Amino acid sequence: MPATEPRRPAVPSVPVVNAANALTALRIVLVPVFVVLVGCSALVHPGWRIAATVTFAIASTTDLVDGWIARRYGLVTSFGKVADPIADKALTGAALVLLSWYDRLPWWVTALILARELGVTLIRFWVIRYGVIAASRGGKVKTALQVLAIVWYLWPVPGALAGIGAWIMGAAVVVTVVTGLDYVIRAVRLRRSA
Repeated sequence: MPATEPRRPAVPSVPVVNAANALTALRIVLVPVFVVLVGCSALVHPGWRIAATVTFAIASTTDLVDGWIARRYGLVTSFGKVADPIADKALTGAALVLLSWYDRLPWWVTALILARELGVTLIRFWVIRYGVIAASRGGKVKTALQVLAIVWYLWPVPGALAGIGAWIMGAAVVVTVVTGLDYVIRAVRLRRSA
């Protein structure tokens, strides 16, 4: 009688339609809503600015929640792995471009942050055959500082406090550059060790 291989337990497939992916999709849908609200405000009308800020804050919060839900309840999908970073970059990128468009943020800051994000994405593809580079604490700090700075710029902050936004964004830029360099170093090490 021929030997048979032991049966492996079936791995349940994760449905694409789940809570984590729904939040990611919501974030994607909120990007054009946010853009329209900023456009209506022209960053001068307080009511529209508040609406834009609240929309941005809700969308940014879904980024925290969808990842937690996906990991906690085993709802990680290929769609989520692709759509989540796209949604993040679309939201942050739109906010930065709009802030520069309305002369609230220097264009070089927007260009630097977007170049870093594009560079990290390309590096991920460069090393994907060798492994995955996990997000660092610095990366999470970078995201938190960027979100806080963007919220500060969007909200109709009184004149005396408005300047704080530039300091927050300055810190975000420093952390963005440092974590970008760290990502390059870790990617090169991963390639060399493979």
